[in-house]
Amino acid sequence: MYKTSTVAVVVFIALLVGGWVGYYFGYAAPAMSMSGAEVNDKKLALYLDMRRLWSDHVIWTREYIIGAIDGTADTAEAAKRLMKNQEDIGAAIVPYYGKEAGDKLTTLLKEHITIAVDLVAAAKTNDTNKFNDANDRWKKNADDIATFLSGANNNWPKDALVDTLNMHLQTTVVEAQARLKKDYVADVKAFDAVFDHILSMSDTLSSGIIKQFPDKF
Repeated sequence: MYKTSTVAVVVFIALLVGGWVGYYFGYAAPAMSMSGAEVNDKKLALYLDMRRLWSDHVIWTREYIIGAIDGTADTAEAAKRLMKNQEDIGAAIVPYYGKEAGDKLTTLLKEHITIAVDLVAAAKTNDTNKFNDANDRWKKNADDIATFLSGANNNWPKDALVDTLNMHLQTTVVEAQARLKKDYVADVKAFDAVFDHILSMSDTLSSGIIKQFPDKF
């Protein structure tokens, strides 16, 4: 266990790095919802690990969107890396909820990505019917993820999770649409919103785990 002073330094560095990342991407990174009195190494590790996993989620989604829309040769590799991220997120909850739950979350998140691929393809070909169908399936999948997570942890109310997951979908659609229009100013701004939101969402998940399993922290 780190001494309080050591943890404080680590927190400062982590927030400094978060601020640098925010500067690089052009937005103010939200501070982790932890007060100094509550900080310890295990809590900090969870917050940072969860932020890294969900940051990878939106970063590799962006890489896939760019590749699919622009027709670059790295699209397939971006898709593979994105799918691996869903496995990583599922594995992250195994220490708290078990392998079966981790596998279930991975399956739901891979479905989330598969539908996103359909959505981008439909948007690229301007097929409104296929786009609307994929969007409806995407929202249903978000509801399924919210149902699963809220059932595992009552600190994650379903309605709140549905709202935050739908916000993730909406910001990602805006990002893809801006890219399709070659409006790169709007594209970058949209990704800022995606990234900002996912950090807040990951903190909510970390906070819920800490509240449910205080003995582990």
